[in-house]
Amino acid sequence: MDFKFIHSADIHLDSPLLGLERYPGAPVEQVRGATRKAFHNLVQLALQEEVDFLLIAGDLYDGDWRDYNTGLYFVSQMARLREKDIRVFIVRGNHDAASQITRSLRLPDNVKDFSTSKPETIMLDHLGAAIHGRGFPTPAVTEDLSRSYPRPVKDYFNIGLLHTCATGREGHANYAPSDPGYLKNKGYDYWALGHVHNGETLSENPWIVFPGNPQGRHIREPGVKGCVLVQVQNGRVESFERRPLDVMRWDTCPVDAGGTETYDQILELTGQGIDQAISRNEGQFLALRLIIGGSCSAHHSLAGDRDRLLNDLRAITADRGQNRVWIEKVKLQTTPLAAAEDLPQDSPIAYLLQYAAELSGNEQFLAEVSSELQRELNNLPSELFKDNEAEAAGSQHLQELLPEAEALIASRLLQKEGESR
Repeated sequence: MDFKFIHSADIHLDSPLLGLERYPGAPVEQVRGATRKAFHNLVQLALQEEVDFLLIAGDLYDGDWRDYNTGLYFVSQMARLREKDIRVFIVRGNHDAASQITRSLRLPDNVKDFSTSKPETIMLDHLGAAIHGRGFPTPAVTEDLSRSYPRPVKDYFNIGLLHTCATGREGHANYAPSDPGYLKNKGYDYWALGHVHNGETLSENPWIVFPGNPQGRHIREPGVKGCVLVQVQNGRVESFERRPLDVMRWDTCPVDAGGTETYDQILELTGQGIDQAISRNEGQFLALRLIIGGSCSAHHSLAGDRDRLLNDLRAITADRGQNRVWIEKVKLQTTPLAAAEDLPQDSPIAYLLQYAAELSGNEQFLAEVSSELQRELNNLPSELFKDNEAEAAGSQHLQELLPEAEALIASRLLQKEGESR
């Protein structure tokens, strides 16, 4: 039999994106509504393509909700699919397992939520397809769930619906690890995986696929996000397409300011980088991180007045992006043309820069500062740091911050020194 299906995962419907208010000028409502809009696009694609069923490989939700609105919205979208006889198959992931309301939500009859206690198999006889799946019973599952999946059904197109980290991926908890070699030899025709937010195809014979999430939620989830559309003919995958669903994108724009002499030249280079980012993201609303680096004469002007730099870049972005680009952050990584070793050895600034360089490589110092910061952070609400880019008190984060602090202090001192001459 021939049929068509969509494979999606990690929707994180209505993900709150806590802490976004800390970014001045952030389009809070647009960013917060992005996961719901992307989910709407997913349902719309299923209707337009007239698929036979939709697979959701875990993390439909984002942990506990404050109320039922998220669940009711999901039910309303499933009803749209039911009107067109489109079935939906879901396994729960670690975030779904953390939700209390999820367990009591009544689902429409076209939605199958697989058992969390043992694998189940749903036979779609009219399509010649068998779907095998099991959800997470608890938020932290460390066993290989795939080992308990049943043998393939003979003469059927077998699909394994599984939430897993596979062999492990950076930035993702090591939940339900599975061996791709074992998955290949299981005898299934398609493994519909979830948990990893970057789209990735581990194998094409058989197909073992992470579709990625439909909508990036922060700077560590850049690029095009969406789902996979699969056409099966005569018991084999005839076509495999990644389809975009996202309504906003996160991107990083590196700017090499090396050799520039003036502040205005750096602004022009950055503007060109912004133009390129807009072009490669095809006009989507863009959350952009600018990273300006290189050794340049204007380093001290940049580091000494970051508010001016940020506001000038926002003005450039507003002009070129036509309100379709938001600067998520500006990371200044430039260095002065005159390094510390070029200053007089008895110069206080040279001593300061040398001392700062020594501290950045002192593991004991970083550990002590990290410990002090952790004690302070424990007094702050944890939601301030949800989805933040690095452990705020971690040694690695401190190593990244020290050069920025060094540059800022040096630029201010050099400016003062110049004023006194």
